[in-house]
Amino acid sequence: MTDSHTAEQIVATSFDVERIRQDFPILHQTTHNHPLVYLDNAASSQKPNQVITAIENYYRQYHSNVHRGVHSLSEKATHEYELARKKIKNFVNAQSTDEIIFVRGATEAINLVAQSYGRDQLQPGDEIIISEMEHHSNIVPWQMLCEQTGAILKVIPINDAGELDLSVYKELLNEKTKIVGIIHISNALGTINPVKEIIKLAHDYDAIVLVDGAQAAPHEIIDVQALDADFYTLSGHKLFGPTGIGILYGKQQLLDNMPPYQGGGEMIRRVSFTKTEYNVLPHKFEAGTPHISGAIGLGIAIDYVEKIGMDNINRYEHSLMEYATKQAEQFPDLTIIGTAKNKSSILSFLLGDIHAHDIGTILDQYGIAVRTGHHCAMPVMEHFQVPATARASFAFYNTFDEIDTLFAGLNKVKEVFQ
Repeated sequence: MTDSHTAEQIVATSFDVERIRQDFPILHQTTHNHPLVYLDNAASSQKPNQVITAIENYYRQYHSNVHRGVHSLSEKATHEYELARKKIKNFVNAQSTDEIIFVRGATEAINLVAQSYGRDQLQPGDEIIISEMEHHSNIVPWQMLCEQTGAILKVIPINDAGELDLSVYKELLNEKTKIVGIIHISNALGTINPVKEIIKLAHDYDAIVLVDGAQAAPHEIIDVQALDADFYTLSGHKLFGPTGIGILYGKQQLLDNMPPYQGGGEMIRRVSFTKTEYNVLPHKFEAGTPHISGAIGLGIAIDYVEKIGMDNINRYEHSLMEYATKQAEQFPDLTIIGTAKNKSSILSFLLGDIHAHDIGTILDQYGIAVRTGHHCAMPVMEHFQVPATARASFAFYNTFDEIDTLFAGLNKVKEVFQ
């Protein structure tokens, strides 16, 4: 570390990042003969050995289908699968494991709510409110639902700092509002939204609220009861777990009254050609053979971050973000996109008139992995009137030295174009 790290070191000294990095095998490699600097965590995080080993052990030692066998392998797989559900229940502070539905990720969770709850509840003229900063996965399912039901989509605008205009939100709310879909932390800007206030205002009009927590779960303590969220989603691959697994949390009363999203095995009690009786929660929404190894791996990922402590992770990542922001503010020709007062560990930026894809391509030659593009948030790009941004996003295994490497790489980018 350089002397310029001094202020942030106060927070970082008690956080043994080098010890943590030893758990992540992918971090110890080179790209184009340079040490890998992985700063694309908002797209997907890396996996610790504990998660990788747990998945390998499942396939090597006790692979079997769950809930359907009386033999030892099936009983072991079922136990570990349902143990993961308990871990997730505690991680988000749900009241019951019945409120935790395994899905493929936040995208499927949102589609499940739109099609199961929304199609059953909405009438022509009803209104759905989302925001201008949503990920496409929290836009398109609601547009599809509006086409199916005749409901109307309303949008909360953002300001030039990348913050929601809550005064407009309050004006949009009315007795026709039935659903509010809001992102907890913007994947394109890093803005942390005041979701508790947003939920309370919606509940004053008896609207239900779905929170897209895919970007929040790796960085923040999630308490669905304190938020009073009706639905909350997260994706395992952003939370240091496997791809293809995520959860939908829903209040039990809502889930009980929702029809199944898909038909097949496991979600039934009894099937005949005259009538099918559906299973109880949570199995009613988990048709077919589930992603067993994914659920087990996600449970182990939660064990991992909880052992470190989400408070510790949050403080350390905040110190990384502060340090990166200071460097960015002093870097010639760099413009930060998203300057909200309350931000998570995402730095989206432009560098002069250099296209974001060129920035990413040149940085990759120095082993630095950042994301470039619209980040599945095209309306955000339209708001800032840019085609794309470069995005560096941080996790608790990143270091201050890696941030220095990023800005050294940006100097190389400028040299190329000069």
